[in-house]
Amino acid sequence: MRRCLERALMTLILVVSAGVGAEETIPMFPRFAIETTEGRFVIELDGQRAPLTVMNFSRYALDGFYNGLVFHRVIPDFVAQAGGYDAELKERPPRDPIPNESGNGLRNERGTIAMARQRPPHTATSQFFINLGDNAALDPNPSRWGYTVFGLVVEGMDVLDKIAAIPTTGRGDFASDVPSRTVTIQSVELLDPEGAP
Repeated sequence: MRRCLERALMTLILVVSAGVGAEETIPMFPRFAIETTEGRFVIELDGQRAPLTVMNFSRYALDGFYNGLVFHRVIPDFVAQAGGYDAELKERPPRDPIPNESGNGLRNERGTIAMARQRPPHTATSQFFINLGDNAALDPNPSRWGYTVFGLVVEGMDVLDKIAAIPTTGRGDFASDVPSRTVTIQSVELLDPEGAP
């Protein structure tokens, strides 16, 4: 088990490094600052329990993929979802899906970050959501896969609550739950251990 964990961590570091230069590495518990038009929040990811998911998110973040995308689905006391669509609600093409790591012991509780996916379990790509409430129905159980939790908000949960308070509407292909005031991700920056970009 320990050897598998060490191999997963090495993969996390090497694959992310390949996209951004040999000198760039990702710690086991990286922190990212997400700057939005409504304010800044900071997430800490758990590369020990969700190594493939953390690697995936980190690659998207370091590649600048999330910059300019919006929170396209916001449901108070449920989730605030982003990572797939620009301000015109046009999808930004993601990379291939990743394996579902929802059996890692982390729960969809308020303030955690998890991967969005389609109905089949192994379909998560770039989209993520912040749990705005305790969502046990999104956790796995013996008869079904859940939604992979891979970190939590450690600063700025009030920003997510502010986003959740924006009235929502239907727009484009979305029948409902689109914030009536566009909430754009301006940047996703890896923080150093002292909390600076």
